[in-house]
Amino acid sequence: MASAIKQINKFSSVLSTLKKTAPRTYYTYVREPAQPIKGKAPKWTTAKEAMVDLKSGNTVFIQGAAATPLPLLDAMTEFGKENKLQNVTVCHMHTEGNAGYHDAACEGMFRSLSFFMGGNCRKPVAEGRGDAVPIFLSEIPQLFYKKIVKPDIAIIQVSPPDEHGYCSLGTSVDCVRAGIIHSDIIIALVNKQMPRTFGDGIIHISHIDYAVKIDQPLASHGGKPPSAVESKIGQLIADNLVEDGATLQMGIGNIPDAVLTALKNHKDLGIHSEMFADGVVDLVENGCITNNKKSIHQGRIVGSFLIGTQKLYDFVDNNPFIEMLRVDYVNSTRIIAQQPKMTAINSCIEVDITGQVNSDSIGTRMYSGFGGQVDFIRGAAEGLDGKGKPIIALPSVTKKNESKITPILKPGAGVVTSRAHVHYVVTEHGVADLFGKSLRQRAHALINIAHPDHRAALEKAAFDRLKVMPSA
Repeated sequence: MASAIKQINKFSSVLSTLKKTAPRTYYTYVREPAQPIKGKAPKWTTAKEAMVDLKSGNTVFIQGAAATPLPLLDAMTEFGKENKLQNVTVCHMHTEGNAGYHDAACEGMFRSLSFFMGGNCRKPVAEGRGDAVPIFLSEIPQLFYKKIVKPDIAIIQVSPPDEHGYCSLGTSVDCVRAGIIHSDIIIALVNKQMPRTFGDGIIHISHIDYAVKIDQPLASHGGKPPSAVESKIGQLIADNLVEDGATLQMGIGNIPDAVLTALKNHKDLGIHSEMFADGVVDLVENGCITNNKKSIHQGRIVGSFLIGTQKLYDFVDNNPFIEMLRVDYVNSTRIIAQQPKMTAINSCIEVDITGQVNSDSIGTRMYSGFGGQVDFIRGAAEGLDGKGKPIIALPSVTKKNESKITPILKPGAGVVTSRAHVHYVVTEHGVADLFGKSLRQRAHALINIAHPDHRAALEKAAFDRLKVMPSA
């Protein structure tokens, strides 16, 4: 008994000493980026010198889309070459611009891990020098929270600190908040041209370990007018499927942008979308987007990341009308389903005659990823008001005049949105409502919106596969 009391007293003495010499701070028990760390400030340095802690075997998380920190990535690549680093994993979601760490000369040094592939990742993945993770956009943050991906370093781009010391993640909050919370070291490009946005994207300057000042435009995308086919698809969706008071989600691509262009006579629209682009700006200025019918975040546009032209970046800068929130919230089907008349508009690569949708690959070759398509297609279908509209939109043919409505998907192609998820499919030739339709009824409906040049071949294939009789 005396021995036990002695051990307890000894433990109490050690604990008391620890409290005096190593007081518990906010940073030691939580990495909340909004919480200032007393007495800590970043080291302001050059891009190359900011890489001093990068080591072989590290995992590096990179912010993406318009916020891709390109000068830091160039510096990372050069540092890796000069120091002969090995087996550095670079994880990210849709980065823009040149990615030198992807080059064949960096094989064995850097290896990319894409949660959603941009164009700069397709070649290394196809050649076996990079990896792609099939995952819903809403679940990407769970990779960090569940420690499936454990980043040592996060490389991000932020706005300059305000009078309280807060920077903004700006145009890309998405999975970045989860990435920085779980990274040991944060390296930031502090760019005067990064928009300051409201929502989940704040980070106090004290959480940044190395900071590099720049003043240069963000990566941009779009700005081109839609083609005649895209405009026709946009008009069909606007005229037949988008109601006044609807809440909209638009995936990436020209077709969602074409829909926005065709909505200038609509009223009381709302935006709840993982991303949005320039078309939203005109609709706000025209009074079409008010967000006043939304059930949550009423009066606010909600997004998670964005990429567009300078017009869009100027619009979102310091604009409390915009809330940029984490993607596991924005893309949660539980949140999406609460919005009135939730209308989800997404494009794809091909659809087979039973309604299976391929959006991430061309045959066996990976092209992009799951993204938020299934999150929003399902969220709209589960709309609590029963008025949601899940929409898949695509041109009827490719640039090579091959039908995008096919008897079967290309061998090896992935099914992103299953035929049970699909409700509306739209081409420039019409709208097919597949919900509740049998396989044979679906084939008829899809053939009717295929390009006329391909309908006879599709009818023959439908008969061979499903015993669908040709249309009269």
